Amino acid sequence: MFRHILMSLNQTVSAERVHISFFGRRNAGKSSLVNAVTGQNLAVVSDVKGTTTDPVKKSMELLPIGPVVIIDTPGFDDEGTLGELRVQKTREILAKTDVAVLVLDATEEMGTQEQEFLALLQEKKLPFVVVKNKVDLAEAASGGLTGGVNAEETNKNQNAFPEIHVSATKNINIQELKDLLGSLAKTKENNKKIVADLLTPGDVVILVTPIDESAPKGRLILPQQQTIRDIIDAGCMAFVYQDTELLQTLAALAKPPKMVITDSQAFGRVSKMVPQEIPLTSFSILFARYKGDLATQVKGAAMLSKLQDGDKILIAEGCTHHRQCGDIGTVKLPNWIQKFSDAKVQIDFTSGGEFPAEVSEYKLIVHCGGCMLNEAEMKHRISLAKEADVPMTNYGVAIAHVNGILKRSLELFPEVLNLL
Repeated sequence: MFRHILMSLNQTVSAERVHISFFGRRNAGKSSLVNAVTGQNLAVVSDVKGTTTDPVKKSMELLPIGPVVIIDTPGFDDEGTLGELRVQKTREILAKTDVAVLVLDATEEMGTQEQEFLALLQEKKLPFVVVKNKVDLAEAASGGLTGGVNAEETNKNQNAFPEIHVSATKNINIQELKDLLGSLAKTKENNKKIVADLLTPGDVVILVTPIDESAPKGRLILPQQQTIRDIIDAGCMAFVYQDTELLQTLAALAKPPKMVITDSQAFGRVSKMVPQEIPLTSFSILFARYKGDLATQVKGAAMLSKLQDGDKILIAEGCTHHRQCGDIGTVKLPNWIQKFSDAKVQIDFTSGGEFPAEVSEYKLIVHCGGCMLNEAEMKHRISLAKEADVPMTNYGVAIAHVNGILKRSLELFPEVLNLL
């Protein structure tokens, strides 16, 4: 048990892994290809079309890439009412994909659906590879086999996309495909830091992590864990306290800390304790910068002062968890917004993978920091709001705004201060 706990603590969280998704028509061999690439029987394989009815996900280490999430999707040509629901799930997977694999049946011609999907990948500027599977069957009919990446053919192709011919069942060019996926994944490497780029070795950072009825039992929440690790990796010191010990901690330090980072729900209390000369921000604001768009979410906070009776707000969380009586997303934040705006607003809630594709009915979207979402999915949600011209902010920015300390909470980020 102890070994299992240590292993789980050292695992790369899903949101920080490269998401590689396999798309294509039913019976193109997606599931067989996923099993061949991973070396595991992750997906059920059958000659019956539509065997994969829901996305299948697996977190694993895949050389030469490293930590990844492999996703096998239903065929995007599925039919009927259930088929449309499965196709919708495929579209949702695309929103969180870092590298896409479009699987074609080498014994058939590329169809309209594949061409449209290919155009969509190019429009999104998403790294992808076209894989012609079942090449062993195709060569029996044609008498020739094209191996490896078709570099020469690709260079002649007007669209210049990588293409490889494989056989999942005969293990033809599977290693070459993995190498190609590795090179594509490198284009999505995220060298951004949560807070380390704001620090120099030896700096002291105080982290305020209130332990109340909404805190998970026996552990810190993910953004707190990741921020601590980022600070340690930068050669700095992370001191972790509840807000009830903050004044005592500040008084005991020989010199002021480089900054104080607080859980957003304690912003109001903590801002009164921390001297003005010490920079103060929140985990949520740091994550808005890390995997979202801090500038967009700072501008979106202005809508909190313009809300009117009857306006609809969407409060969205990227994770699902057991709701406590003092839950920040469904209890505290709505109360703070109602009190600050003095308007009787309507509030909808979404959590986990749920997020409406159409958001134009809302006057404002307030999103969590997105620690459980990868950068691709977080930015997809922001893009949906931008396309609908709906302001979007996040928990930390919104709470700082209603407490009148937004400018102070952004002093570490001069590039966005001029937006206030």
